[in-house]
Amino acid sequence: MGEIMIDMKNESSAGPSPWERDLYAHLSEHADAERGLLEQYSTVAKETPSKAFQYLVNLLIEEEIRHHKIFSELAESLKDEALAGGRNAIIPTLDFDRANHDAVLDATQRLLANEQKDARDLKGLRRSLRDVKDTSLWSLLVELMERDTQKHIAILTFVRKHA
Repeated sequence: MGEIMIDMKNESSAGPSPWERDLYAHLSEHADAERGLLEQYSTVAKETPSKAFQYLVNLLIEEEIRHHKIFSELAESLKDEALAGGRNAIIPTLDFDRANHDAVLDATQRLLANEQKDARDLKGLRRSLRDVKDTSLWSLLVELMERDTQKHIAILTFVRKHA
């Protein structure tokens, strides 16, 4: 008698739950869609005669590569959690309670203060670029960095809340 292969599509009682199977399918499909989007962006970047558009599309490609990586890591972590109890998950579970609580909070506060200062500095820089906002990419790039800084603040706020 052969060993039963348990995978993320297994509907037996020994396999992943329906929620895990559905979520894994969704994450895997999204990772595949990201791959297709990456191919489209790459084609556009190669074919456009506009250097400005090419530059911006290349920024989008970098973001899409990161998104594809995260979706793949989410799917693999879910798979590991469902089939192996999370022993080798790429994305770790929250372990702030097992870390040096004070050190995590101190580092988080320092980083958060730096990001908040960066947000103020970028806001001022964007204001100083108003005169060129319709003739260059500079203002847009600073605005994008402001959004990244807000994302950094969200990450650090999450850590502070859960540590």
